[in-house]
Amino acid sequence: METDERIKKTIEAGKVAKEIRKTIKIKEGDSILELCKNLEMKMKEMGCEYAFPVNVSVNEITAHDTASVDDERVFTEKDLVKIDIGVHKDGFIADGSATFDLSGEHGKLMDANIRALENAISVIKDGVFTSEIGKEIETTLKKYGFKPIDNLTGHALGRYIIHSNPIIPNFETKKSVQLKEGDIVAIEPFATYGNAAGHVSEMDRCEIFSADSIEPTRNRDARRLIEKIFSERKTLPFAERHYASSRAEKIALIELVRNGSLIAYPVLREVSKSAVSQFEHTVIVGKDSAETVF
Repeated sequence: METDERIKKTIEAGKVAKEIRKTIKIKEGDSILELCKNLEMKMKEMGCEYAFPVNVSVNEITAHDTASVDDERVFTEKDLVKIDIGVHKDGFIADGSATFDLSGEHGKLMDANIRALENAISVIKDGVFTSEIGKEIETTLKKYGFKPIDNLTGHALGRYIIHSNPIIPNFETKKSVQLKEGDIVAIEPFATYGNAAGHVSEMDRCEIFSADSIEPTRNRDARRLIEKIFSERKTLPFAERHYASSRAEKIALIELVRNGSLIAYPVLREVSKSAVSQFEHTVIVGKDSAETVF
C-alpha cells in the first residue's frame, strides 16, 4: 500500500506540474519575482505545494537561484533561462525543468540537451545501472559538441526529500547503483559548450534553505521560526522570501544557519561563465521501461 500511495501521489503531483509548466511564458522585461510567486501560487490553487522554491537560473547561473524578497531583476533579450519547478502532494515529489532562450543563440545546445535527456530515459528499466544512464547523457552531448556539468547530478526522490540516493550521474562513472522497478528518479542533464569548464562552484549569494534539526538558541525569534519551518516544510527547501521578510526574521534566519538548524544552498555558477542549459524529467522505473510523470 505504501508503494501504491507513493506512485499514485507522485503521478498526481506530476499532473499538476505539467499543467503549470504549460503556462510558463517569459519575455524581456518580465519580473523574476512575479514569475516565482505566480507559479508557486498556482501549485497551491491546484491542490499541491511547492517542493522547493521555483528556481530561475540565467545564463551561467546554473542552479539554486530564486527570487529574493524585493527582487527587482527582470529578463533581458540576451538571457538563457532555466526554470526548475518541484511540486509535492503530501510529500511525494515531481521535479522537472526546462530552458527558455530569449536570445535565440542557444538552439543547438538546447536540442542536444533534450536529446541527451530522451536517450537517458530510453535506457531506464528494472536492473539498469546508473552509470549506463550517465554514459548515455555524456555520449549524446559530446556527439553534438557539448559537455555535461560534471558536478551536478540527477537523483532519487524520497518523501519530503528532494535529493535522495542513488544519485544519477550525467557522465559515465565506475561507481554505479542498480535501479529497480518502482524507483522514482529525476533525470536532469545540465549541458554547456565544449570549450567550457563544465563545472560549477558556489557563489556568495544564498536564497534557498532547508531545515535539518532544531539546535539550541537564545534567540526567541529563531526558536519560533525553526518550529514554524519544520511544521510547514519538514525537510523540504524554502526561500528566504517565504519566511524572512522582516529584519528580525532575517536575523533569526542567519542565527539558524549559524547554529546548524538550517542548511544553506548557495547559488551555483559555471566556473568559466559559460551559458548552461537544463532539462529534467521525473520518471518511475518500470520492468521494461520508464514512465515519465513530469
